[in-house]
Amino acid sequence: MKAIRLILPAATLVAAFLATSGISFATKEMAGKEKKPCVTCHEKGKAPTKEAPLLNEVGKFYKEKKTLEGAPKK
Repeated sequence: MKAIRLILPAATLVAAFLATSGISFATKEMAGKEKKPCVTCHEKGKAPTKEAPLLNEVGKFYKEKKTLEGAPKK
């Protein structure tokens, strides 16, 4: 019975981690690839989230085209 009390919460945490670990948005790799800071695509002042990425016009362009070539100027 003690094993179940330990294993069940641990399994729940692992399942929750695995369920959410596939979710991604802007990454440091993207910033490194483009050699631009995060504020190139995101609004300053607030932390972006999955629900509200706070993309500016450049960020919306990059989301669609996957490149900054031809992106609108800030």
